[in-house]
Amino acid sequence: MQRAIEFWFDFASTYSFLSAMRIETLAKEKGVNITWHPFLLGPIFQAQGWTSSPFAHYPNKGLNMWRDIERQSEKYGLNFKRPAQDQISQFPRHSVLAARIALTGLHNDWVAEFIKAVFTAEFSDGLDIGRKDVLRDILQNLKLDPASVLQQANSVEIRAQLRANVEAAMAHKIFGAPSFIIRDELFWGNDRLEDALDWACCKVFSRD
Repeated sequence: MQRAIEFWFDFASTYSFLSAMRIETLAKEKGVNITWHPFLLGPIFQAQGWTSSPFAHYPNKGLNMWRDIERQSEKYGLNFKRPAQDQISQFPRHSVLAARIALTGLHNDWVAEFIKAVFTAEFSDGLDIGRKDVLRDILQNLKLDPASVLQQANSVEIRAQLRANVEAAMAHKIFGAPSFIIRDELFWGNDRLEDALDWACCKVFSRD
C-alpha cells in the first residue's frame, strides 16, 4: 500500500503556513506522498455561526496566535513578518482565487512551489494574496503564463471543484486548518504534522 498523506489547507491560515513550508521535506524523509487539498474555512466557520476566524472573534487568542507564529517560525527557521497592529484587522486574507489557482495546478509540477510562494508572499513579505496582481507576479516568477492560469482558475469547472473540496472537508468533519488525513484518521494542527506522517508510514499498515 502506498504511503500517502492528504494535506488540507487554507491560504488564509497562519498555521497552514507553518506546515506548507515544512511538509515536503518531512514527507520525503518518511517516504510519504502528499496530495494537496486547498479548501476554504469560511463556509465551515459560518456553519458554526462564526462570521470570521476564531482568532478574530477572540482578540486575546488572536494576539497570542501571532506571537506563537513568531516563536514557531523562529523554531523552524522560517521568515515570518508579523503584521502591524493596524493591519491585523485585515486578516484573514481573501484566499478564494489563490485556492482556485492551486486547484488548476494539482496535476502539474508547479503546484507545490506555487503554494509555498503564496504563503511566503502573505506571511513573509506581508503582501495581500487576495490581490490579483500579487498572484499574477507569483505566477510570472514561476515562469507560468498568468493570463492562461487565471482563465483556468476562473472556469466553471475549477469553481465547482473548490466548492466540492469544501463539501468534502465538511464530510471529513474537518474543522480547522491545517488538517491531515491518512485513510480514516484525521490529524489537526501544525503541531500534529509529524504525528500524521508517522501514522502514514507505520500505523496505517498495521491496521489491515
